[in-house]
Amino acid sequence: MASCTHITQLSLRPPTVSQPVYREDCTICFDSIDDPDGLDVCLSCFNGGCAGDRMHGGLHAAQQDHPLALNIRRTKKPKVERDEPPQKVTKLAIAAETEDDIYDTKAMVRCHTCDVDDVEQTGNLPEVVDGILKAMTAARATEVQAWTLELEHCEHVSFLVQDDKAGKEIDLTKCADCDLKENLWMCLQCGNLGCGRGHFGGVGGNGHGVAHYSSTKHAASVKLGSVSPEGTADIYCYICDDERLDPHLTEHLHHWGIKIAERQKTEKSLVEMQIEQNLHWEFRMTGEDGKELKPLFGPGLTGLKNLGNSCYLASILQCLFSLDGFRSRYGNIEDVPMANRPAEDLDTQLKKVGDGLLSGRYSKPDEPKKLNEDDNAYVQYQRGITPAMLKALVGKGHEEFSTMRQQDAFELLLHLFKLVSRSPHPEPLKDPVSDFRFAVEQRLQCLGCKKVRYRTDEQDNITVPVPARQLKDVVMTDADQKKDEYEPVTLKECLDIFTGAETIDYACKACGSKEGAIKKTGFKTFPKVLAVNARRFAIINWVPTKLDIPVVVDTAPFPLDPYLSAGLLDTEELLPEDTDESGSQPSFTANADAMAMLGGMGFPSGRCEKALYHTGNADAEAAMNWLFQHMEDPDIDEPLQLPSGSSSSATTADPESVMMLASMGFTEAQARKALKETGGDVERAVEWVFSHPDDAGDEEGAAPTGGGEAKKSVLPGSSETPANFQLASIVCHKGTSIHAGHYVAFIRKLVDHGDGTPRETWVLFNDEKVVDGADVEEMKKFAYVYFFERL
Repeated sequence: MASCTHITQLSLRPPTVSQPVYREDCTICFDSIDDPDGLDVCLSCFNGGCAGDRMHGGLHAAQQDHPLALNIRRTKKPKVERDEPPQKVTKLAIAAETEDDIYDTKAMVRCHTCDVDDVEQTGNLPEVVDGILKAMTAARATEVQAWTLELEHCEHVSFLVQDDKAGKEIDLTKCADCDLKENLWMCLQCGNLGCGRGHFGGVGGNGHGVAHYSSTKHAASVKLGSVSPEGTADIYCYICDDERLDPHLTEHLHHWGIKIAERQKTEKSLVEMQIEQNLHWEFRMTGEDGKELKPLFGPGLTGLKNLGNSCYLASILQCLFSLDGFRSRYGNIEDVPMANRPAEDLDTQLKKVGDGLLSGRYSKPDEPKKLNEDDNAYVQYQRGITPAMLKALVGKGHEEFSTMRQQDAFELLLHLFKLVSRSPHPEPLKDPVSDFRFAVEQRLQCLGCKKVRYRTDEQDNITVPVPARQLKDVVMTDADQKKDEYEPVTLKECLDIFTGAETIDYACKACGSKEGAIKKTGFKTFPKVLAVNARRFAIINWVPTKLDIPVVVDTAPFPLDPYLSAGLLDTEELLPEDTDESGSQPSFTANADAMAMLGGMGFPSGRCEKALYHTGNADAEAAMNWLFQHMEDPDIDEPLQLPSGSSSSATTADPESVMMLASMGFTEAQARKALKETGGDVERAVEWVFSHPDDAGDEEGAAPTGGGEAKKSVLPGSSETPANFQLASIVCHKGTSIHAGHYVAFIRKLVDHGDGTPRETWVLFNDEKVVDGADVEEMKKFAYVYFFERL
């Protein structure tokens, strides 16, 4: 061992429970503690940096002036063959190997400044090292937090009345009814200490805590080993039969003589064990003939490990990073500037995922796995990379994506588009979402006077309705239940409906007619990549339910030229702009994505527009709830009436609102334009900026261009024809609800099958498993999101 002066110069402290410790993989790439050179965990800030050829650990030390790091290397122990058969796994008694059972872990302290390995551990350094090795990893801590966000309060815990403690002596070392010293639960009402139930991971328990509740009906208990100085702990309510929050935990524990500030968390929480069980689930990969599909490896063929209900994220990322725009923007990890906090920097994490998926560096066979116990057939999949840091960033502050529940893959796509577009893209890099952007033109014609109005909106996707034409009921072969069967629908029919004429309620200010109007939508420009969401939903008992309607999509190129809008014709006369008494023009542009989602659920467009106006124009779910609450309103089908002053052409924007938007990272010019376009509504203005990322905004005092006309913004996309598109990838979903079931991706790839000549084939990405030979023709009929590339 070598000495190092930096140990005494730095004020090193072990990580607290709330501090993230990146001790599994590098924050810039997916090199990890399982690599030969291991991972360097910074002793100052607990950042993880690879110690191999990329040397991200050394770069971090130099940039942050953090010389000391703990190098951790992990290797798998050889498996010991057993003569006796393994125990059968049951719900009540689940046994599992611990990390210490599977791995040998070696750690040493190194100083990057002194270029010394195996530094002598003096002072409090052993305590710091031990704290890092025992700390929950940052990825697991994020998952635990995501699960914990879903815990609720209950009256049995929040309004608990505790017994008098006078004369009671409580032994906190073991169960009151047996000799177990772990997995101990203390009754918050009377102080009794009883062991819990057996859990996944080999945690023992005889259930004496449950027995105590059965005899006393004392509802609330706390797991002593989960109590931390930060005030977190496992609380269980036996009446609710679920985990709960305790807003008075410190007081409740203090009543029984336990000072929470002096406690140390010594055991896994229920949440941690639940996540551990989730991550041990396996999915079989077989074709129609029952044979295991052929695993694939190499650049662009890397799987994404399931983090527990994260397949919606994995499938969308695989499709995006198969496209030129995302590959060129985020595919090169070498030009990543070292962020002060790489794990919290979106650009860094997108490039980390891009490198992980595209480089082939991590697409290697894992250890062979036996297919079943009846034969000696084995299969080798890959371990897959774990996008935990990106998932945490994407979900940060989002009500749904911050949880561990299954989510809608299409909604995630739109959320990612907003995050990516809002992040900086220095020259010569380009925002990859711009490849998805195009313009649609809406034509409105009064049925009375035949005059027309045109409106142009920018979009980055379309949602097409899928008509449901039920054929008959069929009996399921695996269960005696009936399932509706539907007539197949072609993609062309869906596009025809999307661009077709629709009669709407309309009161014409030009001729006074209330006959209504014909509304029609067409493409004004086409994108490089067209994202299409197929909405197969119907409202059944007030719940959106997915319908298994086959959509026939040809994999050969097809033209979108017939759907190009012709624009204003010489023979057409424009309708006058609707104005209020002050001469301003009240207007409201409904969120196109939310309108498409609501329309796909079967709501009339007039109702959708009204619901979005009254709920902030941002969230389809909030608008849907509004619709359910106002179904019986007598004026529900009346046209939306905007009050005076809600004009989108106001000449000035409120300075305070401009400053508020500027503080969010928008330019003042963008803020002014957005506020004018949304009648001064700050919340709607934020959405407007996200929907118009290429609009530079309103520069005060800017001179009009030649002829006195304002300079027109350049529309995204191209109107050139022919516009031929071909299916590039799909995201498929199995299950009756978008918030349950499983998502996978099928992507068209050039794959070398061993003869040296790459051939085009469809590759199935099922989390970390990447295989060839799946039946894409059947799966694409039930795809949820389609990505078409322009040729």
